[in-house]
Order: sequence, then C-alpha cells, then structure tokens
Amino acid sequence: MRLLLISNSTNKGEEFLTYPMPHIKNFLGNTKTECLFIPYAGVSVTWDDLEKRVQPRFSGIGHSIKSIHHFDDPVKAVENAEVIVVSGGSTWNLLYNVRKNDLIEAIRKKVMAGTPYIGWSAGSNLACPTIKTTNDMPVIDPVGFDALNLIPFQINPHYLGAEDDMNAKTHGGETREERIREFIQINKDVYVAGLREGCMFLVEDKKMTMIGKRTLRLFKHGMDPRELEPTEDLSFLLEK
Repeated sequence: MRLLLISNSTNKGEEFLTYPMPHIKNFLGNTKTECLFIPYAGVSVTWDDLEKRVQPRFSGIGHSIKSIHHFDDPVKAVENAEVIVVSGGSTWNLLYNVRKNDLIEAIRKKVMAGTPYIGWSAGSNLACPTIKTTNDMPVIDPVGFDALNLIPFQINPHYLGAEDDMNAKTHGGETREERIREFIQINKDVYVAGLREGCMFLVEDKKMTMIGKRTLRLFKHGMDPRELEPTEDLSFLLEK
C-alpha cells in the first residue's frame, strides 16, 4: 500500500498545490500515469473547476488527471485507475458522494492492492477509519461516518495548537486540542495525529514517515499529548 496524505493543498502566500508538488512528483515517479481524480469534496467550486485547477499542476510533473465525474461507471473507473487522487474541500460532501456512488469498498480494495493514493485535507480524512476528526461543518448527511479505513488512526489536518494560533488568546470557544481530547475520551483506543500545515504522511507498505518542517501533535486517551519530530519513524501508528 502506498499513500501520500497531505494536510493542506496551499500554504499562505503560495499558489495552489505549490509546496506538495515536488513530493507528489517523487511519490509518482517518472513514468507518466493518468490519475483518477475524485473532486467530490467540492461544494462552492464545481467539480469541473476543481479538475481544471489540478490538471496543470499534475501535467507540470509529467502526469495527467481525469475526474471521476466524467465516467458513466464510477466503480469501474476506480477498478481501472493507475493512481487515485482525492482533493480537499468538504469532508462531509466527499464521503456523501463516495458512498452514494458505492465507492468505499472499491477504493479500499484497489488501494490495498497497491494502487497509489494521494489525498489532501478532506482527501486525507477519507483515508482514516472515520471522518470524525475533520474540522468541517456537517453540511450534508453522509449516512454514516465510516470512511476508507486505509490507516488505523485518525488525522486532524490543518492542526492548530494554541502555540500555532495567533488568535488563541482572544478565542472564547474550545481549542482544537480540546475538541480532540473530547474525541479520545469517547474513542479510547484510537490515536489522533494533529497534522500541521505544510506536512504530510508517506506510507509505503508497513512503514510511515512524515514530510515537513513542523512537529506532529499526537493524542491518545490516557497519554499526555506528544510532539514528534519529522525525522521519527511513525510506523507504529499503522499497527492495529
């Protein structure tokens, strides 16, 4: 299994998908592939427009993109895919449409068999056992929270600790950490990885590392939150 799970598509002050592209290029290699693009997380932007935004980025590294919404049979499109790419946006809308098109098992089976999977933000949430640690409002009912379960832990993309957030001192509601602590109080056996922006997980079979310059904030019930350096082997998170 090969996964590239990216926290965010765009760093502040950069153009769309600038910082992840060298890592996506390394992940895909030099042999040209046609990537199956899943834009279902798009709500305020159309799936056609999402595809148009992603296409030049992938063609710039020698690969192509075709969106799943152009196929009459989405399941067959997944079964024939060389690479699966899932965009960010609304995690709720993404899961709703993945489930509506009967793609949960099709994607899981395909990726578990070795087809590379790239996701950012909502696309990274989708790789988790559930979407319960997304930051999005539930704009649509996806008829259940279970996701692809490609990894046995939860990701919180765009993670902001109080030390990261310039507005933390004036914010009157719960912090991101407090919300995650609520999650692990109820879901006691599950790790939650607070993946800061500019960072991503690289999974290759049973080995996992983090790419990026910032630390990972790791949560689990009964343990104090830990800050892990990008150089650390994170393969233990893949153990069920």
